[in-house]
Amino acid sequence: MIGYDFSNLSNVDPLKSLTGGFRRAVGRNNQGRITSRHRGSGVKRLFRQIDFKQVKVNIPAKVFSIEYDPNRTVRIARLHYVDGAKSYILAAEGMRVGGSVIFSEKTDLEPGNRMKLKNIPQGTVVHNIEIQPGRGGQLIRSAGGGATVLAHEGEYVQVVLPSSEVRRFNGNVMASIGQLSNAEHSSIVLGKAGRARYLGRRPKVRGTAMNPVDHPHGGGEGRQPIGLKHPKTPWGKPALGVKTRRKKKKSSKFIVRRRKK
Repeated sequence: MIGYDFSNLSNVDPLKSLTGGFRRAVGRNNQGRITSRHRGSGVKRLFRQIDFKQVKVNIPAKVFSIEYDPNRTVRIARLHYVDGAKSYILAAEGMRVGGSVIFSEKTDLEPGNRMKLKNIPQGTVVHNIEIQPGRGGQLIRSAGGGATVLAHEGEYVQVVLPSSEVRRFNGNVMASIGQLSNAEHSSIVLGKAGRARYLGRRPKVRGTAMNPVDHPHGGGEGRQPIGLKHPKTPWGKPALGVKTRRKKKKSSKFIVRRRKK
């Protein structure tokens, strides 16, 4: 079992005005039907409201604390603006308590600062990138994540995503500087089934362990191969190596190079 090191986090309570309870979907859609299997409720958590839009432009903020968020893999930073407002943002590697952060059209290349992608030089690592201007950060939001600005071409900017996909973005979208914190998350070993249940992961049963009536892989005397050329889902659909992306998806024109398999 390998856990986290919390020694570098601030010993403060979450900000009450930005926290609250929430009901987890536990794998169900708006009709109450299970659409994602093996999801449970997990442990009770408080939800922290993260400011992904970061619209307080040209207003300096001080990093009051770096905190743990049970709802995401990355650490979060609590900001106190000079005008008295407070908010949570995703904490970048290198952000320190007492440091300053600012969101502007063009600013210094300091971890946590946010600016327009067209003003970020080539080779800079960024995170929390918008897909459309003003929409709020939607990409690169998990622990240790970082994309690299590759090139500027007219009104577009080419960015290498963590999946190795090269994608074009409008130069007016906002992006935050630096790699996201808690990069050691990938080395965590849960060590026991109970820790998986805390996270809301329910047990999974292999198809080969079932009967033929329950799964296409089931049945046979003793342990046997699945007896199929390709694996299938419980409903008989192909389950491995099948492309599910729509061929006419609008965003395909912004993909310069697909991710490597």
